[in-house]
Amino acid sequence: MRVTRLAAAVVGAFGLVAAVSASAPQPTLAKTLAGVIVRPGVIHAGRAQAGPLSTADCEQAYQIACYGPAQLRQAYDLPALYAQGVTGRGTTIVIVDSYGSPTIRHDLGVFDKAYGLPAPPSFRIIQPAGRVPAYDPASSDMIGWASETTLDVEWAHVVAPGAKILLVETPVSETEGVHGFPQIVTAEEYVLNHYHVDVISQSFSATEETFTSAAQIQALRGAYQAAYQDHVTVLAASGDSGAADLGLDQTTYYPFRVTSWPDSDPLVTGVGGTQLHFTAQGTPAAPTVWNDTGNRNANEFADGSPGPNPLASGGGTSIFFTRPRYQNGVRDVVGGSRGVPDISMSAACDGSVNTYDSYRGAPAGWSPTCGTSEATPLFAGIVALADQVAGHPLGLINPALYQLAAQRAPGIVDVTSGDNTVSFSQGGRQQTVTGFGARPGYSLATGVGTVNARYFVPELARLAGRSLFLLTERSVVLVLAHRDTLRIFAIIWCETPCSGYNRYGSSLIPY
Repeated sequence: MRVTRLAAAVVGAFGLVAAVSASAPQPTLAKTLAGVIVRPGVIHAGRAQAGPLSTADCEQAYQIACYGPAQLRQAYDLPALYAQGVTGRGTTIVIVDSYGSPTIRHDLGVFDKAYGLPAPPSFRIIQPAGRVPAYDPASSDMIGWASETTLDVEWAHVVAPGAKILLVETPVSETEGVHGFPQIVTAEEYVLNHYHVDVISQSFSATEETFTSAAQIQALRGAYQAAYQDHVTVLAASGDSGAADLGLDQTTYYPFRVTSWPDSDPLVTGVGGTQLHFTAQGTPAAPTVWNDTGNRNANEFADGSPGPNPLASGGGTSIFFTRPRYQNGVRDVVGGSRGVPDISMSAACDGSVNTYDSYRGAPAGWSPTCGTSEATPLFAGIVALADQVAGHPLGLINPALYQLAAQRAPGIVDVTSGDNTVSFSQGGRQQTVTGFGARPGYSLATGVGTVNARYFVPELARLAGRSLFLLTERSVVLVLAHRDTLRIFAIIWCETPCSGYNRYGSSLIPY
């Protein structure tokens, strides 16, 4: 829940846009966001099958690989955690999707039964930003979000079967060109004020260049500032267009390197994409950067054309946010800007995951689904596992991710092959946006890499639960978190004169 006594200040330590207090007047969202479009990142097959698909089934039907829960769990060494009782028990994963899916309860039940998964201990659906319009099977927008919702819910549950799921649906409506973001902000702020939650999963984004100013983004950051204060982890997909991304018309690409928001927000963990590989014996092999741009079969599956089309892990440097302190150790890669992604999980179309859905407007049944919209709920499940081990929400985990990578912790797996360069036909010619290559350590294709959950979950639980910064209107303090209290450890900065340490050094703040 919100620590109401603390204002939502912003400071240079996290590379934020501007310094404002919680009481400062904010721009009207409808006026500042004209033209900005929020879009789901899911890539979904146009035809479905009657039963769950094996890898061989997908290779025959779609000429691409696909995987079920057992293979994904094996790829991340999750059974070792489940054997210890680490399933996400006692945690809550928040999934935010516009419109939602009218059949998600039924579809999750079918999915769980087919794969022998237990039902989540709680699956609640709320619409805090207003009633969602009736589902329209003729609306491609609603169909896209229904597919997104299905992927998010089913695969967060695969990774953390013991976690509660809170699905937050928002009523997307267009007012003066504003699409979706204001309702999402309202819904997330409501959740933070009314529920005890651990991690928020967001599989949507907008290209930074579609915002006209930093003020437009600043008007939307209240939920992330509140989540930071409430010690709630926020995730966002880094996009599926590699080093390029879509313009306002949602059909043409920027012909130069761009990135997207909210994954570029320093208070958010940006989740990129990898491609899984297995040996002939079925054991996991080294993952690579997800890039299906030149894969004809993946293009036929995802776009209905031989391509090339941008199908790759989003990544790059922000035009709005400066380098946050936790990226100082990778300044040689990100320069003076915030770099994304921070971490990566499975996202490749040639390596999709199976989903089940039955909403109208699309073929009912089983089909492969891919994109960083897959990677994000997968990592939400990983965070929920770490929250259970820690015994409390971990909050902003980015400093811990970079510290673990710098320590060469066993739970961080380097991705050293591939890139997110993409090509596409536009304006009567083929264009290429040169992306970023994989490398040991941090890259702008997959972040610090991916994870071996057996080691990563306890490592993250130990490290991320130790300390955090709290921001007030007049000070920045370092505190130690332990379950339901925050103990102030040191005053980092305060307005002159500053006698705060003597006054607060031993105090406890309810959390």
